[in-house]
Amino acid sequence: MHYNKLGKAGIKLSELSFGSWITFAKQVGFEEAKELMHIAYDHGVNFFDNAEGYAHGEAEIIMGKVLKSFRREDVVVSTKIFWGGNGPNDTGLSRKHLIEGTRNSLRRLQLNYVDLLYCHRPDLDTTIEETVLAMDYLIRNGYAFYWGTSEWTCEQIQTAYEIADKLGCMKPSMEQPKYNLFFRDHLEKDYLPLFEKYGMGTTTWSPLASGILSGKYNHGIPQESRLGKEAWLIPSDFKDQVDKVKQLTKISETLGCTLAQLAIAWCLKNPHVSSVITGATRKEQLIENLEAVHIKSRLAPDIMSAITKIIK
Repeated sequence: MHYNKLGKAGIKLSELSFGSWITFAKQVGFEEAKELMHIAYDHGVNFFDNAEGYAHGEAEIIMGKVLKSFRREDVVVSTKIFWGGNGPNDTGLSRKHLIEGTRNSLRRLQLNYVDLLYCHRPDLDTTIEETVLAMDYLIRNGYAFYWGTSEWTCEQIQTAYEIADKLGCMKPSMEQPKYNLFFRDHLEKDYLPLFEKYGMGTTTWSPLASGILSGKYNHGIPQESRLGKEAWLIPSDFKDQVDKVKQLTKISETLGCTLAQLAIAWCLKNPHVSSVITGATRKEQLIENLEAVHIKSRLAPDIMSAITKIIK
């Protein structure tokens, strides 16, 4: 396992990380989460991702209980604020919700601080200036060490940097974008000026495109599968993606790895990726994903070219 700097920030994250989205509290309880997080840690993972909106806070509660079994300094923990509840001030990036939401997340996680704190989505009802000032307050008062964004546009992130510079506030350090073989433009095109100008780091999510890039949907969508239970995750071009997955499978077979390992290793090859967030409900699945770190070196230029021809 390699440990990458978060852009120009000094903190180092394991190149593969473990997240709780969809799985914790819905598919994984405390005992299963504890086993999975310790397996991840034993394989070199030091970064664990969460959000206030995951399972309505239950994912943070489960992770918080597990984190008691780690030395705090040995792990990097993140949470994201935006969806905190149903009240008029429980959603968004207002100063009120960012501060109250962060305090509530820390209470559920049983932590004094998180290492990384994200604005989970852009908030069109709140000025970016208000959000920047609130995040500056949270950083300076020790609620978090670094702050960033998730699924913001290049223009919105640029504005946040400019406002932070103008007001003498702590600048964002990272973005958490979706990134996989089927979703590439944000990281590979839109954010390039931010990498070059600000040294922004990234913690990417959905490397397997909700499981499509594992090959398990090549013959349809089982009712008990993630896409079977979460139909909103099914992309409009699902059939085309499956056709490409079948072609990618031939490459993974040539390399002697699983398709999931190929897809994750491909993400790791991008130098602008600080950490790839993975998820799992079973230890076998988690170990398979973590073994992708050994596949990265096999992705020679000719292999990368062959992959590009399939997915373009």
